Amino acid sequence: MSLRLKIQLIVVLLTLLFIAAVLALQYRAFKESVNEEVVAANRVAAQLLHRTAGVYAAQGTPAMLAYLQGLGRIRSNDVTLFDAGGRELYRSPPSPYKAGRDAPAWFVELVAPHITEQAIDFADGKLVMRANASRAALDAWDQFTVLAAGALLLLAVVNALVFWAVGRTVRPFAQIVGALKQLESGRLDVALPALHGIEANAIGTAFNRMVRALGHQLETEKRALRAETQLSDSRELARWVDHRIEQERRAIARELHDELGQSVTAMRSMALSIAQRAHPHDAQVEAAARTIADEASRLYDAMHGLIPRLTPLVLDHLGLADALNDLAARTRQAHAGVQVDVDVRLGDTPLGSDAALALYRAAQEGITNALRHGRARRLTLLLRATDDAVQFELLDDGGGLASDWSERRGHHGLHWLRERVESLGGRVALEPASPHGVRLTAQVPVPPESTKPMQQETAP
Repeated sequence: MSLRLKIQLIVVLLTLLFIAAVLALQYRAFKESVNEEVVAANRVAAQLLHRTAGVYAAQGTPAMLAYLQGLGRIRSNDVTLFDAGGRELYRSPPSPYKAGRDAPAWFVELVAPHITEQAIDFADGKLVMRANASRAALDAWDQFTVLAAGALLLLAVVNALVFWAVGRTVRPFAQIVGALKQLESGRLDVALPALHGIEANAIGTAFNRMVRALGHQLETEKRALRAETQLSDSRELARWVDHRIEQERRAIARELHDELGQSVTAMRSMALSIAQRAHPHDAQVEAAARTIADEASRLYDAMHGLIPRLTPLVLDHLGLADALNDLAARTRQAHAGVQVDVDVRLGDTPLGSDAALALYRAAQEGITNALRHGRARRLTLLLRATDDAVQFELLDDGGGLASDWSERRGHHGLHWLRERVESLGGRVALEPASPHGVRLTAQVPVPPESTKPMQQETAP
């Protein structure tokens, strides 16, 4: 049901209630007026007939009949004369007032008073007087019909005016509903013009503001979705590139270890063989051969120092615990006076190659930063396995983090590490340690089906 129809029905109901109240009050007035007129006329007629009936009755019925015929119509009363045998001798003539018309019987029943008939007995006859409210009821009926017609006219006029006024008032709401339907269908360019009425104009202004805000929000969400998609694609590309780089690093490290390492070892062996053969014969050849052997040995050592930086081959062959111990040993060897402690407790928890490599890179990055930026002298590497994750922690005693370190540009190694770990569903955190130093933590999840009871194992 539309708002216009609801308002129209309410107005019709209120108008009908008003008309009903007016008609009820008027009905009461009609009934009182008819009652007053009929009762008064009946009382006067009764007094008149009682006083005169005795005089004419003594003269006989013909004298009473002559009197009544001369008297004629008594207002609001019917007079009937009967002889001793009950035969009707006289009846009052009909009223000439509004002759030929009568009010409806139901209306007369509603407004006419209930007065019993009065009878006057005499020697040779009887006089009967009855109240007759037909003319008074007809007057009341005429007034009632005029009032009812006026009420109906008022009802029609009022409802026509209300229908026009309400239609004009609610017309802007039809525009608002239409705009809402267009908005629901997906049109975000819909706008309402200036609407008539304070409330409608306020709603229209709020609607236009809402549509603009909704358009901006949807555009922002689209941009965010595009940015998220691009970021996801970039992360996928970065993971693919990182994976390819690791593969190339492994390939280069294996080439260095297998091919170049064997070649350098063969060169050193041949140089030493030449030096031994030339020893008794040519000192210069011997010296040159030993120089070649020494350079080959240094080249071999440098190559073996470069291989772990490319990729930890020990990680592929012996596992993360031995790889971390090897990294700690090489750190102690390269930095005199630096103490590196390793505590690994993985138990039987299996760790995928990607997760193991990510934690190893976290150790590499943490050690490099602690020595280069924090000038740490003691490092502690902890590796723990829980029910659903493996957590790595590196604690140093260096100078700590600068107050504005998070706002500075750079930290590419840390960003690269965070991307690598987060791509595995883990997280990385860097925070100051107490009383001084830095704590680096990296955690990667372990699939539930691969989790097994842990056994305490401590690597020196």
